[in-house]
Amino acid sequence: MADQFDLECRDVVKNFDAFTAVDTISLTIPKGSFFSILGPSGCGKTTLLRMLAGFQAPSSGDILIKGSSVLGVPPNRRPVNMVFQHLALFPMMNVAENVAYGLKRRGVDRATIEHKVNDTLARVGLPDSGPKQINQLSGGQKQRIAIARCLVLEPAVLLLDEPLGALDLKLREHMKVELKQLQNEIGTTFVYITHDQSEALVMSDQVAVMNAGRFEQVGAPQDLYYNPQTAFVAGFVGESNRWQGIVGAMQEDNIAINLPTGGMVLASRSVHPDLAEGQSVDVFVRPEAIAIDGQGKTDNGIQAKVENVLFNGAASSVQVRDAQTGHEMTVALPQTGAFANLRAGDVVNLTWGADQTRCFVRTVKQGVTTQGAVA
Repeated sequence: MADQFDLECRDVVKNFDAFTAVDTISLTIPKGSFFSILGPSGCGKTTLLRMLAGFQAPSSGDILIKGSSVLGVPPNRRPVNMVFQHLALFPMMNVAENVAYGLKRRGVDRATIEHKVNDTLARVGLPDSGPKQINQLSGGQKQRIAIARCLVLEPAVLLLDEPLGALDLKLREHMKVELKQLQNEIGTTFVYITHDQSEALVMSDQVAVMNAGRFEQVGAPQDLYYNPQTAFVAGFVGESNRWQGIVGAMQEDNIAINLPTGGMVLASRSVHPDLAEGQSVDVFVRPEAIAIDGQGKTDNGIQAKVENVLFNGAASSVQVRDAQTGHEMTVALPQTGAFANLRAGDVVNLTWGADQTRCFVRTVKQGVTTQGAVA
């Protein structure tokens, strides 16, 4: 059943002298998946992608495509193709010639090339663009041609290295949806590298969150967002309000987290069954989990002063300051427009359920504080 996976990594490590860029990475990607590797700059995601493509060899471990190891197989002999951020289309060739380039290099006959190019251009939604010059295309069309140039070679896996990074914001938002639809239609496995959490969450079936050469968590976008397993994932995926505190009294259903500024946050004992009194923890609460003026659960209650209203349609929010502790928070505004008249200086009552609080134990090793898994 090994070939049920288009791509596998088994304990892949990449060292550069004393520095470990990729540290014991294992993953399995089923056929036809849209799989994203999400992480900040320098976390090792591009190094991992280059090993998948064959541009770099792992220091140890194995990489399998369609169940067969590709260690020692050069890039041009692997059933993968790569789309780069800057696309690298040939400006002196028209669209059809760009798409046909790889087939010509393989010595495919002219009639087969013409058929495959026409078919691939139709698949990416640009059936009549063959005669056009590259400078006649929009940014989104260039993106599709770069993908078509890879798809025409019928790769088992298409690798995409931050391909939307060079596009303007509006086009990038549009292309996120287009890429997801395109992948769903053609069925080729996509492995997508990005530092943009929105791209990863919107497009992917599965996301691996990478940090310092390792995967912190792999799961569906919903799992990463609603059930982060480490403080890094909770802070990197989506927006969160954050505190540091000490685990205090254990109540019947809830746990009191005492803040150094004098306040207290309640977390659910059922969500955090392993927390122990005296532990130092990072605390996270999503902006949309907080209700304004009594609408919702009231385990936690804070009176706060509005400092800024950030209007952005359905994504509007307010920045507030806790009257007791001075702690700054962000609260999402409901899409109903119920708080459209909220202004800086207004005082609001904020509440949220203890089950919306996420706590992660902080551990200290050799003088360095690390952020551990959720308790």
